[in-house]
Amino acid sequence: MGKPDGASKQFIDALEFRGIKRRDFLKFCGATAALLGLSELHAPKIAAALEKASKRQPVVWINFASDTGCTEALIKATYPGPAELILDILSLDYNETIMAAAGKQAEDILAKSKRAGGYILIVEGGIPTKKGHGMIGNREMLDVFKDMAGSAVAVLAVGSCATTGGVPAANPNPSQIIGVSEGLKRVNIDKPLVNLDMCPMNPEYLGGVVVNFLLLGKLPDLDQHGRPKMFYGQTIHDNCERRAHFDAGRFVEKFGSQEEAMNYCLYKMGCKGPMTYSSCPKIQYNNRTSWCIKAGGPCIGCAEPGWTDKFAGFYEKLPGVKIPGLGGVEAGADTIGAAAAVATAAGIAAHAAMTKSTGRTKDKDGGKK
Repeated sequence: MGKPDGASKQFIDALEFRGIKRRDFLKFCGATAALLGLSELHAPKIAAALEKASKRQPVVWINFASDTGCTEALIKATYPGPAELILDILSLDYNETIMAAAGKQAEDILAKSKRAGGYILIVEGGIPTKKGHGMIGNREMLDVFKDMAGSAVAVLAVGSCATTGGVPAANPNPSQIIGVSEGLKRVNIDKPLVNLDMCPMNPEYLGGVVVNFLLLGKLPDLDQHGRPKMFYGQTIHDNCERRAHFDAGRFVEKFGSQEEAMNYCLYKMGCKGPMTYSSCPKIQYNNRTSWCIKAGGPCIGCAEPGWTDKFAGFYEKLPGVKIPGLGGVEAGADTIGAAAAVATAAGIAAHAAMTKSTGRTKDKDGGKK
């Protein structure tokens, strides 16, 4: 990449201070290129874009109705991951969970950021709209959101609580919680919005959006729900490590069973993977160590809008799932095993007929029949 200039050297020194070797940083850039759907040839360009980001992009991170799981997911991410990268490149001016300021000092920081403008607003948590059900500094959360969204250059809703309300908005939703998209409509503000669904959000998704913005100067292409297509383009079922068991009709029907020990498909245990769009099987969590299904639990569909009500009954089977390889037959879970058995029997019969027609079957004495 040539001799680094002043800004690049400053960035490299910061990496080394944190114990991060330049080689590891370039590995991260290669992995990020893959996340963005680019070849590894783009890794040097990504590295250069990050190194030259000497003027850090200001960020205001506001927590509304949530359990702060998305903040925890970010700050506990290990390298190579986005945590140190984002905290080095972005100026995180406000985040109630990790900032030192509190009370009046915190309110002053928020007001100063609003006056300066030009920041990316990251929202974690749903927005309560029932009076008195969500307050920050003695102000309604919806009013705080209106103030801060108005001066932002873009808005990122991180986690399903922020995108569509998540768990706090589950029926009967006593606090009348809404997601950021609905919130922008309520306060009549039009801003670029990226939704990063999941509970919690995957920090690598956030890292990918940030790198995309720094490298290309724009937010990534989005699907109909405002989610980056590069992370929400395929169903979990499409890439699941247990997909072969589904295709073969091998299912876990009881936790603690031998089938569970053999990592059979969790469809009959309520897995929502066939209807959930996310790159969980590829990217995983905790430095790509594991994810829900790898850990033995069925997907509960947390990457889908309104999942808490849509998929309620997390251990109930999804109806009407198409069985691969059987003409797209619609079937319930109980039909799947039988259909697979019929297909297997038909295959054996066809193989036997083919063998006989070619004269390859032998009698007991070893001669051809």
